[in-house]
Amino acid sequence: MEINKQHVEGFLEVRATGRLDAHWADHLSKALEEIIRQGDDRIRMNLRGVDYISSMGIRVLVTFYQKLLAINGAFIVVDPSEAVEKVLEMVGLKATLMASTPSALEQAAPEPTRQIERATARMDVFRLSGGGEVSFRSVGDSSRIAAGYSAADCQTVNFPESSFGLGLGAFGANFEESRNRFGEFLAVSGAAAYQPSDGSNAPDYLLAEGSYVPELQVLYGLVCQGSFQSLGRFEVNGDARAVGLSTLADMALEASGAEQATFVMVGESAGLVGASLRKSPVQDGKPVSLFSHPEIRTWLSFTTERAFSRALTVAVGVIARRPEAALAPLVRPLYGPDSVLGHVHAAAFPYRPLQRGRIDLRKTVRLLFEQESLLGLLHLLGDDRGSSGVSESEFVRGACWIAPLKAARP
Repeated sequence: MEINKQHVEGFLEVRATGRLDAHWADHLSKALEEIIRQGDDRIRMNLRGVDYISSMGIRVLVTFYQKLLAINGAFIVVDPSEAVEKVLEMVGLKATLMASTPSALEQAAPEPTRQIERATARMDVFRLSGGGEVSFRSVGDSSRIAAGYSAADCQTVNFPESSFGLGLGAFGANFEESRNRFGEFLAVSGAAAYQPSDGSNAPDYLLAEGSYVPELQVLYGLVCQGSFQSLGRFEVNGDARAVGLSTLADMALEASGAEQATFVMVGESAGLVGASLRKSPVQDGKPVSLFSHPEIRTWLSFTTERAFSRALTVAVGVIARRPEAALAPLVRPLYGPDSVLGHVHAAAFPYRPLQRGRIDLRKTVRLLFEQESLLGLLHLLGDDRGSSGVSESEFVRGACWIAPLKAARP
């Protein structure tokens, strides 16, 4: 089978020639998947040159019709051969797949209120109604990690849909139940996920349902409350392969108009760089050689190369140029001494396309947790050692919900 592509009348037209049978259906599916990854969400499938289509071929067409419909894109079949048109009519899909004007295209695209651009990326910023400032409160003491936490350092924290945050915690009814599993966590939109440090290497999550609210035992962290001010849709510029986390953080700060801000990002990863705990830092007050060599290899797992490339990630972070006193202990340069300061945790999921323009945070995050597998969770770090390092986490496109950040009043 031959597959050719060209842009026609606002669509990417994909021309297939040959038999669309079980052997070639997977080939076409991978080609369409790659097209969507590259940012095209309006596909016109020209089947003039296809002289045979099997049920496997029909399944591919239906799958991508549903995928693009779910993100307000479009997938239509045009100019089918007589044999293909007959089959589509017999299975009752002709009217659906050959609709001349998909309803998704009739919707006017929302206009951004401003655009922010850097060498590697641009961000369209949409103002959100009712959005404003987010307040935070700190839980526990991050500096005590080297001293070895004990039961006195643990607090129980609930994360309803109205709050979000990140830190070091575990799922469990109390400290004793959690003591050997404390690891990195994030929480947003009623979903909470963490990376246990008990050697299982199996990330876990909880979802708010009805009166049930996710609860964590937390050694340290930030709990944020409030509504986001803006939504930033970002994408790489021109020939750029990806945009670094530090650049995205800089753009998000500009969008917020503040010296410190918070964001939740759902984006396509070009590879994550970070660390996670190998062992729980609960040592009942005994000092932990967490950052000494060679003990560090026992306590921390670092990415020696970018992880979760081509995955879809949910990241929660706080960023600042000049952090206030309450935030300063929790932020470090994201990449190199001159970069934006930040603290970011990211959860990785299998790739799925994102709808363009304005999208809803809760719906987007919940769909990932409900329909995809959680692959892992990292505290994102920059590695600026030059040729011996792996640089920083990078992304291709995505959405950032952004707001200025202030410490909550006592």
